[in-house]
Amino acid sequence: MHAIAKFLARNKGFITFMLCMIMFRSAVADWNVVPSGSMQPTIKIGDRILVDKAAYDIRLPLTHISLLHLADPQRGDIVVLDSHAANERLVKRVIGLPGDEVAMGGNVLYINGHAASYTVGSYDGIHDDLQNPAHYEIERYGDMRHAIRLSANWPSPASTFGPVKVPPGQYLLLGDDRDNSMDSRYFGFFPRNEIVGRSRYVAASLDPQHHYLPRGDRFGAALD
Repeated sequence: MHAIAKFLARNKGFITFMLCMIMFRSAVADWNVVPSGSMQPTIKIGDRILVDKAAYDIRLPLTHISLLHLADPQRGDIVVLDSHAANERLVKRVIGLPGDEVAMGGNVLYINGHAASYTVGSYDGIHDDLQNPAHYEIERYGDMRHAIRLSANWPSPASTFGPVKVPPGQYLLLGDDRDNSMDSRYFGFFPRNEIVGRSRYVAASLDPQHHYLPRGDRFGAALD
């Protein structure tokens, strides 16, 4: 016990700093490594995204308990959530809000009976998908505008669903890589209290296809 007390006394500044960092990352802001391609082309494999954990709630550190409600997720937001159904942390885009009726037919999105519009995107492609080429489109619905990836060879069997109505307190989330994303089409609606933050920027990025060298153009890049 004496040795522990001596250690704590000698390192109290460092211990205090580490505790503050843990609390800050838990309740205010954090960064997440994105190891999968379910949000391509918006988020690349190897991106480290900034997560604003105070975007919607001020939470008790190290818990999901909301101390102060600030806002609710909006359509088009990129959110980070701790999903009970998926048993892991996910990064997805908000598509359906509580009360919305959502459907999809051949990867065309319908919200409350109105179809999203699509135009061909100018995105150059993902270098690690040479065996699964894709084309890219810009999806628009209201104020929501972002790129989506559609597989040329392996369209998802979930490219058609619904219509379904989003229950109160829950959200329908999809990945931007529509044919390669485990999202609400597989796990169902996601509860509001599982959403821990919003992401709008890339903090840093390492390219797994090129010996994890930094992607300089991705540092600080905005996520649409």
